[in-house]
Amino acid sequence: MKFMKLGSRPDTFYTSEDLRCVSSEVSSDYTIEVSGSRYHLHKFPLLSKCLRLQRMCSESPESNQLPDFPGGVEAFELCAKYCYGMTITISAYNIVAARCAAEYLQMSEEVEKGNLVYKLEVFLNTCILNGWRDSIVTLHTTKAFPLWSEDLAITSRCIEAIASKVLSHPSKVSLSHSHSRRVRDDDTCSNRAAAASRGWWAEDIAELGIDLYWRTMIAIKSGGKVPSSLIGDALRVYASKWLPSLQRNRKQVGKKEDSDSDSETDVSSKHRLLLESIISLLPAEKAAVSCSFLLKLLKAANILNASSSSKMELARRVALQLEEATVSDLLIPPTSYKSEMLYDVDVVATILEQFMILGQTSPPTSPLRGKKGMMDRRQRSRSAENIDLEFQESRRSSSASHSSKLKVAKLVDGYLQQIARDVSLPLSKFVSLAESVPEFSRLDHDDLYRAIDIYLKAHKNLNKSERKRICRVLDCKKLSMEACMHAAQNEMLPLRVVVQVLFYEQARAAAATNKGEVKMTELPSNIKALLAAHNIDPSNPSAAAFSTTTSMAGPEDQWSVSGLKSPKSKLSGTLRSKLAEDEEIDERFMNQGGGRTPSRFKAFCAIPGRPKKMFSKFLPINRNSNDKN
Repeated sequence: MKFMKLGSRPDTFYTSEDLRCVSSEVSSDYTIEVSGSRYHLHKFPLLSKCLRLQRMCSESPESNQLPDFPGGVEAFELCAKYCYGMTITISAYNIVAARCAAEYLQMSEEVEKGNLVYKLEVFLNTCILNGWRDSIVTLHTTKAFPLWSEDLAITSRCIEAIASKVLSHPSKVSLSHSHSRRVRDDDTCSNRAAAASRGWWAEDIAELGIDLYWRTMIAIKSGGKVPSSLIGDALRVYASKWLPSLQRNRKQVGKKEDSDSDSETDVSSKHRLLLESIISLLPAEKAAVSCSFLLKLLKAANILNASSSSKMELARRVALQLEEATVSDLLIPPTSYKSEMLYDVDVVATILEQFMILGQTSPPTSPLRGKKGMMDRRQRSRSAENIDLEFQESRRSSSASHSSKLKVAKLVDGYLQQIARDVSLPLSKFVSLAESVPEFSRLDHDDLYRAIDIYLKAHKNLNKSERKRICRVLDCKKLSMEACMHAAQNEMLPLRVVVQVLFYEQARAAAATNKGEVKMTELPSNIKALLAAHNIDPSNPSAAAFSTTTSMAGPEDQWSVSGLKSPKSKLSGTLRSKLAEDEEIDERFMNQGGGRTPSRFKAFCAIPGRPKKMFSKFLPINRNSNDKN
């Protein structure tokens, strides 16, 4: 930390009752009042260096007050001691106050050559602004004198000095002794260069207030030399320093919003301004900041009731790298602490919507090739090579997009398992989130089944149609054997889902038998037991598959329970009547236009091998003579 000493006489200021005086053989002849304190001083040393005091004495001798003095009594005494030739020390901590006070008193070259203003400017430009830590401390002290610092260009000069040091090679930066957390004075040039690559400056400038920090970061970004990843790291450091308490107790923050205290309202407003300023500084590049950091900002935005534009910007950025998120990252508290729901599901739905919009544009699946002769094939032109390169890039982009959708589907199913425990979560929101993921993105439906099972257990008051609605998003063909075992014994599931599970297990076994992979008698004992519990003969997959699918088919498939009375059916009368009742409910539901085509018809179309051929033999039963021909 650099400093400058001026004057050589000892300090002889003392306090007598409520007055500040100077010990001298000459009696005081000038009384002046600064910030409520009165001084008995001498005109000659003061007026010889202060143009403002000269004019005050000549224009209005009785006036002895200095209103709105920058820096208060400390800055005035510093200037007064300089006038008396007493020793004063100037450093980064008091140079701004001294410079503003000297400007107020007009201690310029017009009064005396080499006056205090000149000496302070020389020290500021040649010493303070050349040091890293000195520049930061000086900039930090300008917040006490914002207008004066702006008019005297102290703030802008400090910001330019800091930005230039960040942009320059670290070996050219003069680091003070106090700056030693990672970069020390005895470090070699190579060590400093390594520290610079890690963003050694981030923690130091994090001490600044948000206004000065924002301007400093804008100056650093405009230089164009600092990688966006380091800009993102610096923002993360600043947010972790100033936004940690917002994550601890959202109820306390919510109570502050309802409080009539002006101070608490001001604190909330400052935090909101800080958050929105950080959002505006985020680099445009995708990998500049982590998805986890963006979601933490989004959580803070909900707690602080940030503007909708800020939330939308964060949602858009999260969507760009959603595959990097974790389930805990998505557990965002609701906007108001009075909300009955545990999490803000709507903002996650917005993120998923943005993610799907970004992934709608798919690259071409094959390159465009013209018809050329044999010589053209052997001697490819540069333009053709460019087409192939573009095609390879598009293929890589397509592969990455597909991979990210698979990861997001897994993420959404995990998120559904967490929010399913919320008893206040509406069914419509759960189903909407489950359906927001494309069907091809879910390689299996085990995680989705777990989420549905958790939701059904947490919402036991759902009626029959609501339970069927939530199960429509489930594809039984994509359930593992363990999931099928659990689903077949799950009393919360609709009966048709249980039958579908049993049917697809047997259909897979039948297909495996046709391929010679496994014999029906080699089915696991637990599957056999489940099939037998529903009167399905494991040794006769054809008949069982026929009877089950006949019962499952809906009215939109032109199939009904009463339409097929096959003697091969193994379903009991009770099971048949319950499925028929489900068919009537589905038919009314479809007539009202209240849902999508049930997934069991899609499942029927996907039956492999032998069972599908068996169904085709019975298909003419419900066809007319024209269809047969």
